[in-house]
Amino acid sequence: MPFRHITGHRHLLDLIARATTRGTLPPSVIFAGPEGVGKRKAAIALAQLMNCTSLNAVPASELGSELDMFSEPDMFSASELRSEPDMFLASELRSDARGLDACGECRACKRIARGVHADVLLIEPGETGAIKIDQVRDAIERAAYRPFEGRRRVVILDDADTVNPEAQNALLKTLEEPPAASTFILVTSRPDMLLPTVRSRCQRLRFGRLSPADVASVLMREHGSEEADAHAAASLSDGSIGRALEGGSEAFVDARKAATGLLETLAASNDPRRRLEGAKALTGASRGGSDREELARRLHALSSILRDLGALLSRADERCLANADLRPLLQRLQRSFDGERILRAFSAVDRAVSALDRNASPKIVADWLAFQI
Repeated sequence: MPFRHITGHRHLLDLIARATTRGTLPPSVIFAGPEGVGKRKAAIALAQLMNCTSLNAVPASELGSELDMFSEPDMFSASELRSEPDMFLASELRSDARGLDACGECRACKRIARGVHADVLLIEPGETGAIKIDQVRDAIERAAYRPFEGRRRVVILDDADTVNPEAQNALLKTLEEPPAASTFILVTSRPDMLLPTVRSRCQRLRFGRLSPADVASVLMREHGSEEADAHAAASLSDGSIGRALEGGSEAFVDARKAATGLLETLAASNDPRRRLEGAKALTGASRGGSDREELARRLHALSSILRDLGALLSRADERCLANADLRPLLQRLQRSFDGERILRAFSAVDRAVSALDRNASPKIVADWLAFQI
């Protein structure tokens, strides 16, 4: 999958492509960021770029046209980059050079995508959940030789935080002085689990969370989700495609439906009996899992919708809405929820989540919450 086919992270991928084109990409890098946001795909796309036999020239304006304006920081100003010793792309921010991208269709690109290219080694945790020293030693040995069929050997350590300390120590010398034609990419959602000596020998590139629109787009395009299901899952995914897939679309749809139902009930009436009816809807039957897990999911959905109400009230860019597909409903709710009530409700949901974590009764939590919003 070439860079241009990866959803999100446009600015960072543009910088990586230009750095690779100009030969300034460090040979040892860490792709760090939340789980399920595309770090592994980006590593494979970089391996394709380095070994593609039919490279495509891509103007920077095309590759980086959709900036991740609402992601956690994977986008930096030049001054921010200069202030961080582990970043190398400050000069690329000012460059108007054309980047390159893999074609995705040549023999090399297809072999890399299938995981059978002789010069691209993908190392993953085994049955024990860890990457062992024998796997690392094999990668070091193979990286010492010149590429067999491509231009560059690429070693990708997926879930690099699972490399045991002994194996990490074995990597140190190679990471500090990699062979001339080899690149090491450590992919991790927990970079602090790597030894400080490993981190100091690599340049860290930070991938942010995806926008809800990006998550929904991937779910529909690559996983065949219906539009409504995709948007429901995306709104509760916290920017992670992996998390959206783990929850099950029906569970996400149920959670959001229960949350919107409660808010509509509370917006329509202050009658205590109606509030208790809304609380019952919040703790209604789930499609699987415990009552506690289901209520936690619905509280997360409630928090997401309240956040969007606050964003609309402050006239923020509507592209940042997690529940953009519910905009008509959000506009109706605005008539009953002013800024003070939204803040009070948001705080109450946060306290409800904490109480649930402390093993409070789901029914008591839901009843209490219905009288606080």
